[in-house]
Amino acid sequence: MAGTALLGRLVWYVATVAERRQETETAWTLALTVPNWPGHEAGQHVDVRLRAQDGYTAVRSYSIANAAQGEHLEITIEQLPDGEVSPYLAQTIAIGDALELRGPVGGWFVWRPASNDPVQLFAGGSGVVPLMAMVRTRALSSVRPPFHLTYSVRAPESIIYAPELRQRATRDEGLSITYAYTRTTPPGWPTSPHRVDAALISETAFPSSKNPISFVCGPTPFVEAVANLLAHAGYDSSRIKTERFGPTGGTQ
Repeated sequence: MAGTALLGRLVWYVATVAERRQETETAWTLALTVPNWPGHEAGQHVDVRLRAQDGYTAVRSYSIANAAQGEHLEITIEQLPDGEVSPYLAQTIAIGDALELRGPVGGWFVWRPASNDPVQLFAGGSGVVPLMAMVRTRALSSVRPPFHLTYSVRAPESIIYAPELRQRATRDEGLSITYAYTRTTPPGWPTSPHRVDAALISETAFPSSKNPISFVCGPTPFVEAVANLLAHAGYDSSRIKTERFGPTGGTQ
């Protein structure tokens, strides 16, 4: 994964589950307390390690969902039907349980509140998680450039962080959100289901002349399609940052 820090420099921490929140039918957020956590940047992730009684160990990467807040850390897990780790994290782990994690990992797919350059975020499904960390970090920063989130989901009930996104769309000045529903739209929605395409980018994204920085996260096919659309629309390819998950991707 581009920009990932050297694993030899990272430390394993023992976190405690402080809260569990259900986001959708299949997605849960774990709020963790991590003693001596060094802090993180919006867009980074952690490695989570589970150990079975027979000695089997599984490690998975999950994006950090929250802005840096001391020893508080949040990850959001999309339960996979055939997953080894996600069903345990989504359904079984309880408040007070311990969890091993290593991080923070990553330095390229990161937004730092250092300039007023426009930022456009493109999320596919649970790819919204690290982008939500960017939205939350912006809200706590004194530097608040224009932000636009384009969120591609199958249906309205698939929107992770739906109540918070509704609030932020009206409360966070300079933040706008566009949804692309690929299977089912809300009642009265003005368009039929469709994916993010060139027309949607032309209608809702910042003009390429403003030289925005773009963050694209989601399943590999989504990321590749959106990155290609942005490049073909004239956006600076060096300012298009991608993070993908799935068979050929990293973070979940």
